[in-house]
Amino acid sequence: MMRQRSMSWVAMVLIVSCAGCRRVPATPAFTPGLGEIMTLTQMRHSKLWFAGQASNWLLAAYELDELQEGLQDAATFHPTHKDAELPIPDLIDKIMKERIQQLETAIKAHDATGFTKGFNLLTEACNDCHRATKFGFNVVTQPGANPYTNQSFQPPE
Repeated sequence: MMRQRSMSWVAMVLIVSCAGCRRVPATPAFTPGLGEIMTLTQMRHSKLWFAGQASNWLLAAYELDELQEGLQDAATFHPTHKDAELPIPDLIDKIMKERIQQLETAIKAHDATGFTKGFNLLTEACNDCHRATKFGFNVVTQPGANPYTNQSFQPPE
């Protein structure tokens, strides 16, 4: 009886172990819509602004990186979109890449004036991308009020 239990246990371990050997790439259980990705991108855009205005360069760099990850998600999960004349990855590369690099340079230099200029150019690039995808009615602007009252944007001491 004991030997039978041991053999059953060994068989179960082998089955579970072997199941892991035949892994196939995971497919996401949920693919976010482009609207959901862009809503999170809008949040990052806003937080980026407030971090830069507070000269919290670490937070600004983080938010810019997160914004880029959101754009990458848009390109990965939605490579084409409705009436867009170019694929989304090409639009991001053509319209957004240089503006993001300019802003990244200002953040690394802790350049408040360069940050504001770069942020405004990035914002205009967002609108250029919206126009290129026939979503020009969705106009992005510089944030006017901080909706994140539960976060401090001041740099840590």
